[in-house]
Amino acid sequence: MNGAQALLRTLADAGVTVCFTNPGTSEMHFVAALDAEPRMRAVLTLFEGVATGAADGYARMRGHPAATLLHLGCGLGNGLANLHNARKAHTPVVNIVGDHATHHAALDAPLQSDIATVARNVSGWLHTCTDVHALGAMAASAVAAACHPPGQVATLILPADVSWSEGAAPGVVPPPQPPARVDDARLDALAAALTRGEPAALLLGGAALRAEPQLDAARCAAACGARLLAETFPARIERGAGLPPLARLAYLAELAQVQLRGVRHLVLVGARAPVSFFAYPGKPGSLVPPGCTVHTLADVGEDAADALARLAARLGAAGSEPPRQPPRRPPRPRGRLSAATLAKAVGHLLPQGAIVVDESQTSGTLLPHFTRGAPRHDVLTLTGGAIGQGLPNAVGAAIACPDRPVLALVGDGAAMYTPQALWTMARERLHVVTVILNNRAYAILQLELRRVGAVGGGERARAQFDLGQPPLDFVQLAHGMGVPAQRVNTAEAFADALERALATPGPHLIEAIVPSTVRGVKKWLLPHVLGLLPHLPDGLARGVQRAVAPP
Repeated sequence: MNGAQALLRTLADAGVTVCFTNPGTSEMHFVAALDAEPRMRAVLTLFEGVATGAADGYARMRGHPAATLLHLGCGLGNGLANLHNARKAHTPVVNIVGDHATHHAALDAPLQSDIATVARNVSGWLHTCTDVHALGAMAASAVAAACHPPGQVATLILPADVSWSEGAAPGVVPPPQPPARVDDARLDALAAALTRGEPAALLLGGAALRAEPQLDAARCAAACGARLLAETFPARIERGAGLPPLARLAYLAELAQVQLRGVRHLVLVGARAPVSFFAYPGKPGSLVPPGCTVHTLADVGEDAADALARLAARLGAAGSEPPRQPPRRPPRPRGRLSAATLAKAVGHLLPQGAIVVDESQTSGTLLPHFTRGAPRHDVLTLTGGAIGQGLPNAVGAAIACPDRPVLALVGDGAAMYTPQALWTMARERLHVVTVILNNRAYAILQLELRRVGAVGGGERARAQFDLGQPPLDFVQLAHGMGVPAQRVNTAEAFADALERALATPGPHLIEAIVPSTVRGVKKWLLPHVLGLLPHLPDGLARGVQRAVAPP
C-alpha cells in the first residue's frame, strides 16, 4: 500500500467520504488511488476557493469534515480566503496540500514555496509528513484535530514521494471528543447575576444557534427579562416558525450599540464579545456598553446546549413555554423588484427544510425580517467577511444534505469571486437555486466610504464601486457553465422564477436586477431594524439615522 492509498483509507474509515479537489502533478497518486477507495466521493472544482468554500459549507451542515485536495502553495493561496471564513466559523476541514517530493525541494523549482507559512494563518493543526510509515497515523491525527471542539482547519502537507512510496498503513482515528461541560460554579454565578433585576442580554453563537439551545435560551431570557440576540454572522443558525424571535446583532456598529444600549450584564453563549467590523474615526471598536459586565456562560468549544438547559433549570424556567415566532408569510409581492419585494418573495416561497446561503450583502438586509415566520430553515452566513463564500458554500451544503433545497443569495460583486462553483453545481447535478442580486455596484463600500469619514468621494472614488460598466451578464455566464438561467426585473417575474426553480431538481440561476439598497437605507433599513427594538426613544432613533444615512 502506498502513501496515497493509506491516506484515502484512513479518511474513509473516519467518515471523511467527500473530498473537494483541484489537483496537480504532485497529487496524481492521490487521484489514482481514488479508484481503489469507492467510499470517497471526489468533487472536482475549477478553482481552489471553490474547493475550500465547499468543504466549509459541507461541514457546517453535516457536522463532520470533508477534505480538500490542493496543489502546492499556490493552490493553497488561491483557497485561503474561504479557509479564513472556515476558521472564523470553527468549521472542521481536513485540508490536504500536495508538495514537491522531498528530494526535489532543494532545486527551487518554479512552483516551490513555503507551504507551511502560507497555511499557518488559517490552520489550527499543521504538519508536514516526510515518512510514509507515519502517514496513516498523521492523517488520523489530522481528522481528530479537525473534529476537536469547536472545530478547526487541519492542514496536512503531503510531499509527492511520501504519496507514491510503498509501506504505508491506514491510521485509526480515535472517537470524537465531546465539548467540555460548564462547571456548576459558573452557572450559579450567572444565575445570581441574571436575577438581580439589572438589564441583561444573552448573545448566542456557534452551537447555541441550533433549535433546542435557542428554545432554552429564550426560556432563560423570559425568566429574567433579558434581551436575546444572535451574533452578527453565524456559521449556521436555525430559523423560522416555532423558534424564538431572535434578532442578529446588527452589522452597522451604530445599530448594534442601540441594540445593546443600557445592558449591564452581557452573557456570551458560544459567542465572542462583540466588536465593530472595522475601525472608524472617533468611534470605539468594542460594542460592549459602558458599565456592562461581560460574562461567559459557554465559551466556543464548550457545551452551550447543556449549559443553557442547566441555566434554565436554575432560573426555574426548565420546561416552560418560551416565546415562539408564529407562522407568518408575507403576501406574494407585485410591482417593481427591489430589496424589499425580493425578500418578500423569498419569505413567501421558502420551503420547509431549505438551506439559505446568505451572501446577499446590502441587497439582503430585509431577508431576516421577511423570513422569520417561514417554515423551519437553516441560514449560513459570511463568518469571516471574505466575500466569495456563498456559491462554494452552497455546493458543499447541497452535497451534505441532498434531500434539502439550497437557496444561495449572492451579491453581484461577491458572485464574481467564485463563479466557477456554477460549473460544479451542473457537473454534480445539485439542487441549488442561485439568486444573483445584481445592483451593479459594490454598494456596501458606497456606504462605508461615508462611514469611515473619507474626504472626497467624487466621481473617481465612486467609480471604484461601480460594476455597471460594462454590465455583468450572469445569465450568459451561467449558460456557459451548464446552469439554466434567466434575468428578472419585476417582483412577479422573480416570484414565478423562484417558485419554478425550487420545484425543479438541478441547478438554476436567477439574475435579479435590483436598485442599490444604499439609496434606500432611510426608507427600508432603519424602519425595519429599529422597529424591532422595543421602546427606542425618538431622539436616539433620529441620531442613529443621521449616523448611517447615505449622502
